[in-house]
Formats: sequence, C-alpha cells, structure tokens
Amino acid sequence: MRPARGANEARLIEDYAFLSDLEAAALVHRRGSIDWCCFPRFDSEACFAALLGHSEHGRWLVAPDAEGAATRRYRDGSLVLETEWDTAAGRLRVIDFMPPRGEAPDIVRIVEGVSGRVSVRSELVIRFGYGRIVPWVRHVDDAWVASAGPESLCFRTRAATRGENLTTVSTFEVGEGERIPLTLIWFPSHARLPAVVDPNQALRETEDFWNDWSSRCTYEGPYREDVLRSLVVLKGLTYLPTGGIVAAPTTSLPVWIGGVRNWDYRYCWLRDATLTLLALADAGYIEEAEAWRAWLLRAAAGDPDELQILYGVAGERRLPEWEIEWLPGFEDSQPVRVGNAAAEQQQIDVYGEVTDALYQARRHGLGGSLAAWKFGRHMLKLLETRWREPDEGIWEIRGERRHFTHSKVMAWVAFDRGIKLCKEFGREGPVERWRGIRDEIQAQVCREAWNEKLGSFTQSYGSSQLDASLLLLPLVGFLPPEDPRIRSTLAAVHEQLSWDGFLLRYRSEQGGDGLPAGEGVFLPCSFWLVDALALDGRRDEAAELFERLLDVRNDVGLLGEEYDPSVRRLLGNFPQAFSHIALVNSAFNLANADAGPRDSRG
Repeated sequence: MRPARGANEARLIEDYAFLSDLEAAALVHRRGSIDWCCFPRFDSEACFAALLGHSEHGRWLVAPDAEGAATRRYRDGSLVLETEWDTAAGRLRVIDFMPPRGEAPDIVRIVEGVSGRVSVRSELVIRFGYGRIVPWVRHVDDAWVASAGPESLCFRTRAATRGENLTTVSTFEVGEGERIPLTLIWFPSHARLPAVVDPNQALRETEDFWNDWSSRCTYEGPYREDVLRSLVVLKGLTYLPTGGIVAAPTTSLPVWIGGVRNWDYRYCWLRDATLTLLALADAGYIEEAEAWRAWLLRAAAGDPDELQILYGVAGERRLPEWEIEWLPGFEDSQPVRVGNAAAEQQQIDVYGEVTDALYQARRHGLGGSLAAWKFGRHMLKLLETRWREPDEGIWEIRGERRHFTHSKVMAWVAFDRGIKLCKEFGREGPVERWRGIRDEIQAQVCREAWNEKLGSFTQSYGSSQLDASLLLLPLVGFLPPEDPRIRSTLAAVHEQLSWDGFLLRYRSEQGGDGLPAGEGVFLPCSFWLVDALALDGRRDEAAELFERLLDVRNDVGLLGEEYDPSVRRLLGNFPQAFSHIALVNSAFNLANADAGPRDSRG
C-alpha cells in the first residue's frame, strides 16, 4: 500500500480540486483522497473532515496501491475531474464527479485502466458530525450502508469489499479498457435504500449538463478559457434550489498557517451581490443572474433595520458561531469554526451593495419589480440616518466600530443608485432629498477620510492606515479616475500594501481589527488593482498583474481567498467565489481597456 503522508509533510490548499452537484460539494486531493464533503447541503455537517484533521476524521481514498505520479484536469467546461496515474505496473485514470442532483446527492468515481495492469485500493472512512461520529456499517443487498442518527451513506461497487479497522476497504485490479465504478449516495437514515446509479449514464448526463451550460457563455474576449473556468466554479458554488451562491464550500481554512483567522464561508454574502450579478450577466448567464437577484430579495426581505450581511443558502438568518474542539484544523490552524458571527454585525456598505445590485440588474436587462423597489426605498429611508453611524466595515472586524471610508462610500452609492433608478427607469422617490444626502456624504468623506500628509484617503476617518478597499472609489463612481486624489491614493495603496506586487487588505500588524496579526495577500484586492490600473489608462501594467494572478491558480484553475508570496501557496477557504468573481470582472475590464474600461458600476 502507498505510504501515508509523513508527519512533517505539509498539505497545501492548492492540492485540492472541487466537485459539486449544485447543492453540495467535495474536495479531492491530488493523491486521490476526498478529504471534505458536506451532505446534503454546502453548509451541512461534514461526513469527510480530514481536510481539517486527519484520515480518522473521515475521507475516501481511491488510488493505486503502489507509488505513482499523478496529473489531473477538468474535462472542458465542466467539474468532471480526471486524474491519471503512472505507476511501474501501468497507467490508470480516475474520473470523479457529482451528478447534478437527482433523487439524492452522490459521488461517482470510475477507475479506468489505460495500460498495463494496476492494483487499486479504496479506503472509505465515514465520520458523520464533522469527523466525530463513527457510523454503524452493515451489508444490505448489494450495498454497504453506514448510518448514524438521521444520516446514511450507501456505498456500492463490484470490487471485493471488507471492513478493516473501522474502514470500508475495496481492492481490485484494472487492465487496459477495464472500468470499475464506485458510488456513494447520501440518504436519510429512515428512508429506503437509494436506487442503483448507472455510473456510465451518470457520467454522460453530467458531461451533457456542463457542456450545455458552458456553451451558453457569450464572452469571446481575451482570456476566455480562464473566464469560463471561473464561471464554472461560480456555477458549482450555486445552491440551485434558491439561486444563492456560497462564498466557498469550506470552513476554517486559514488565511495564515497556524493563525486564528479561520472562518466559515459556506454562506451567501450580500456584499458579493453586484459583482456576482455583473460577472454572470456580462457572460450571458441572465437566468443565473435573475436567480441570484431573486435569492437576494428573498433573503433581504422584511424590515431593512434587520438587514444582515450574510445568510444561509435558503435565506436562513440564524448562523450561530461555535468551535469544533475535536478537529485540530488545517496544518494545526485553530480554531475550527461553524457558523459566522459576522451575521450579527452592522455593516453599512451592504445597503449600497443591495441598491447597486437592483440598479445593475435593470441596466443589464433584468425585469423590474415594484416590490423590490418598495424594499429599496425602505432601505434608503433607514440609511438617511444610519449612514452617520460607525460599523464593522467590509472586513468584518472584531474590534471597535469605526467610521470606515468604504462603508461611507457605499452609502453614497446607495443614494446615487436610488437616484438613477428614478431618473433612468421611472421609479418614484424623493430624488432631491437623496441628492442632498449623497452630496453631504461625498463632502464628508473628502474632508474626514483624506490624509494630506499621506496624500491618500485612509481606511477610516482620522486614521493613517491604508486599505485596499479604497481602490473601489473610482470603480463605483465616487470620484473620477483622473481626480488627483484618486491617483495619489492609487499610488499610496500600491506602494504601501504591496507584497511582491500583490495587495494586502491592510497592514494587520497595525492592529485595530481585534485579531492577532498575520495573513497573506487578499486576491480580490489584487484584481481591484488590475481594474484601477486599467481605469487609469495603464492597461499594460493591469494586464501584467492580471496574468500574474492567473499563475497563482492551482493546476485545475482554482483560487483561494489569499496567497502567501513568500512560499507561493494559496490560503483561505477554497475555492473562493469572490476571487473568481473578481477574475471574471477584471477580464471584462481589460477586454474593454483600449476604449476605456466599462463603466459598469460608476
């Protein structure tokens, strides 16, 4: 049997590939082990949690029984993963995928002989409840069934299978042209055994689904394949029943190895609303953009005073945060968290994001909604006084509230887009009052957030700290890109927050966010720098940085939230929707840079 990972061998986040059935997800290590899977939803309890611990916390390994070199790829325009192994005995291929949801969520793994004759081993370690609960496993008809409490998993294969040290082990050989399928299906423990899955038919249907979806991409500009790969990831992060898009399918992957900045991202952030809508609509995915807007309106519906920054995939509001004490964390990065207390924070920028999403939806041809506008007016009525309050800001700090510049600017955006919805689309509202508030916010920001000594706007009023979110000022239209203050801020942020050419969010060692220092560069911020440079007419610099960012992706085109340039490894939850959204939008901006980048938000 292939030797286990050594005690001193570090795992890498980029070692993983991503599978999805548009309701749940799994992460597959390049060495053949599914180390993370939550059934039946993205935010359900994991049945494989080795990603945040060890093999005894649950995993599913399918790999040659002897050492071999592995290469992998996604089949074009899909989330069907192929891993090819070269061993001394021959060559084999493993095809991993999650069919779009039918009766129940399932994972299909097909082992295919390419040449020679290769011995293969499957080790299925099921641990419900984030790696804590050992199930009762029994042989029922043609299946091995693992059950604990409300959950069951049904494992089927024609390979010889046995129990061994609380592990379901299958061993077999494959020769050229032979195929051995293995399937795993989740179902409620009180329900009947799921029907047998035809692996070859499931593969055809899954490829047909993705081929059809990818063929709808209307973008034909530069970096098309890179854009399409990111759009496929976004589709894979979409919870199909509601249209909500999770920020990532994982929790607690650290933004600094050994640090405490480990958060649960298996939820939907309103902050991503506008950029997500733009990425989908500009690529021709109007149906997905409409579904995202519908989720947004359902989740945010109610009293604007109760508006949250994030919700569950079906619009759930209660996302209590707690720590899993029995999991040691990725590379011993603790704590491991479930839920997200940021749902209870005040973040004023979210009002701007929601209003901007309503406006951009109309600009991109989505139909209007009187109910949505009624809600939008209620938001702006509340914001007429709330914009003056401090908040936790875009970075969801766990320290004292402040008057964050980005939050004030997004309040400006809310009133600006409210005015434009009235002027351009015939909505009714107190335009003159909103115009007065908009001008007041702009004057206050230009007065209180400008630091003459630094020659830059700053993270918050009266601060000397810089923040990459300041790059959004020209992108949302707050000030024109040629304004001397914008160009000076761009230069200051580029110089002071740069790490090997990429951007930090801010200098965490300067304190103020309530957490110990330490994190990598934030990849969406680096894409914002691409946009800001392009908007300033510096297309060559923007394109050079964009291509460097493409090189940060792993071998199958996936991005995390952050990156450590010193050791060249990805950090944070993975794959990260915000990073892929930013990649798509930056590609669109670069495609239009010769004629001046699109004014999609301004």
